[in-house]
Amino acid sequence: MSVAKKEYKRVTVKSLSEMKENGEKISMLTAYDYSMANIVDGAGIDVILVGDSASNVMAGHETTLPITLDQMIYHASSVIRAVKRALVVVDLPFGSYQSDPKEALRSAIRIMKESGAHGVKIEGGKEIKESVKKILHAGIPVMGHLGLTPQSIYKFGSYTVRAKEEEEAEKLVEDAILLEKMGCFAIVLEKIPADLARKVAESVSIPVIGIGAGNGVDGQVLVLHDLLGMTYEFNPRFLRRYMNLYEDMTKAISQYVDDVKSRDFPSDDEQY
Repeated sequence: MSVAKKEYKRVTVKSLSEMKENGEKISMLTAYDYSMANIVDGAGIDVILVGDSASNVMAGHETTLPITLDQMIYHASSVIRAVKRALVVVDLPFGSYQSDPKEALRSAIRIMKESGAHGVKIEGGKEIKESVKKILHAGIPVMGHLGLTPQSIYKFGSYTVRAKEEEEAEKLVEDAILLEKMGCFAIVLEKIPADLARKVAESVSIPVIGIGAGNGVDGQVLVLHDLLGMTYEFNPRFLRRYMNLYEDMTKAISQYVDDVKSRDFPSDDEQY
């Protein structure tokens, strides 16, 4: 059943809360640069995540761990300059918050001041609660992230579905409730069983946004490059490709090469 959408000139943390209350699903995508963010925002997305996945899709690293705080601020600043409507949330990168709550606060403040972002996202539950508290007490909106947390990939050992066992599932629910009590405005659940994700969404009053977490949550997020079919080698079950840009771009560039080599480009009409 479709739900009537309220028009928002500017999406805020309050807007997301209203969407959950009204049963309207929240749309969220990543973006890392001005040109892409301009398109994504213009298409009507609710939330843009400047994800540490930039480490993978923009820089070619195997994991999200190498990206630095300075690099995240660079990407976030580029996105902010393009956005007129969406709420922009920025990942705190690995090493910028885990060990020291004061360092976590300094990192979050730098992101907010130097990029103009609207909030930060942080991975983990009880184990990073002091960092979350510090950031929230400074008045900075925080989005949580539970389930598969890519910054902990070497701890997990793989990108398989998380919280399939009862003990881990119970901890995940407890962590979600804790994040809400502390004041987080939303939670991302990554790659967990759909029934568990639905239970979490029903257990908290803040929006729960899923990636590989089924349809029982309050919204969905995907990596933009995956949705557009630019990362052709990545094929998880949860991914729906809306384009095949890898193939289309390869054809276009190959045609350009052929046209230059054959002297077809530029034509008489394409020169001064």
